[in-house]
Amino acid sequence: MSLFGIDRLLADPDLRRPLEGQRIALLAHPASVTKDLTHSIDALFAAGLKVSAVFGPQHGVRGDLQDNMMESPDFTDPTYGMPVFSLYGEVRRPTGQSMGTFDTILIDLQDLGCRIYTYVTTLLYVLEAAAEHGKAVWVLDRPNPAGRPVEGLILRSGWESFVGAAEIPMRHGLTLGELGAWFIDRFKLDVDYRVIEMADWQPEGPGFGWPQERVWINPSPNAANVNMARAYAGTVMLEGTTLSEGRGTTRPLELFGAPDIDAGKVIAQMHELAPSWLEGCKLREIWFEPTFHKHVKQLCSGVFIHAEGPLYDHTYFKPWRLQALGFKAIRNLYPDYELWRDFPYEYEFGKLAIDVINGSTLLREWVDDINATPDDLDSLTLPDERSWDEQRQAFLRY
Repeated sequence: MSLFGIDRLLADPDLRRPLEGQRIALLAHPASVTKDLTHSIDALFAAGLKVSAVFGPQHGVRGDLQDNMMESPDFTDPTYGMPVFSLYGEVRRPTGQSMGTFDTILIDLQDLGCRIYTYVTTLLYVLEAAAEHGKAVWVLDRPNPAGRPVEGLILRSGWESFVGAAEIPMRHGLTLGELGAWFIDRFKLDVDYRVIEMADWQPEGPGFGWPQERVWINPSPNAANVNMARAYAGTVMLEGTTLSEGRGTTRPLELFGAPDIDAGKVIAQMHELAPSWLEGCKLREIWFEPTFHKHVKQLCSGVFIHAEGPLYDHTYFKPWRLQALGFKAIRNLYPDYELWRDFPYEYEFGKLAIDVINGSTLLREWVDDINATPDDLDSLTLPDERSWDEQRQAFLRY
């Protein structure tokens, strides 16, 4: 069985020894559990460690808040009486007051392997605060459920945001422990950093990133399964559009649609434009009616992305290109379709959400250019992907 960082820390007294006598903070969420599904907070207390504070990322320690820009408050843990600090409330970065509550912070977050998933940015902000305050950071490493493939445009300078910490492609192919080391190198941070590595994680083995013997627990409310984790590097772009990403259904971020499109025609157009971008998965025409969020109580024609079971081929699946192709198909079929949603996205004002998500205007401009072809997007993206793949090699641990 694969052992995650928390499992190895609990099983090996030698790994825990440097923490003895220290005040320990834990950055965690609902998926921060051991192999037997004990929450890491409880497991660390049971192991005799002095946990003096807990930090929660977006959606909260409890994982109770559904949508973007829904903030979590600070509170006192009712079981252990320690402070719980929100890093998605009044602040995004740890304050000096909260940094004073511990000596070493353990980061035990399940990531999705996508730049826009905000736990990536929270990792960087904690590393920067730790460097400033002289604190140690340990990442209790967990799998990247999207595996090692790299895809998407690299964020351009000046487009940094809470959903874009640095010059990373949409699908980065690293674990949080590996990405933390890249951040330290990129920003030249002087911080006491350690990764408690996983044992027997096989990113190219069965599960292609997610060990099949491990239970999946939502790291955020809409991350319900591994299919979503695989598709997310593409479907997250739907948050910047007028299309539904399936919030208000039981399978959010695994589908897209709207009342005023014909999904069958969209799928056919996608196959006509770039069939190679649709390999490794199966697209299925569906109907759905969101109970909340976009197009609430309206019947939507939609496309479901199946990146699972015998239909899935990890080598060929390209979620970012697939979703970009969906936009292109809609633009071709409905030239005047109001595709781009104009609203503040993650507190970024004066920029279109789709551009904040992609870290530049390049994807949107490609979609809207009636003459632009799939080869044109590849010519922009392939150099970015090759560059990142070279950069990351020095930080791979598995």
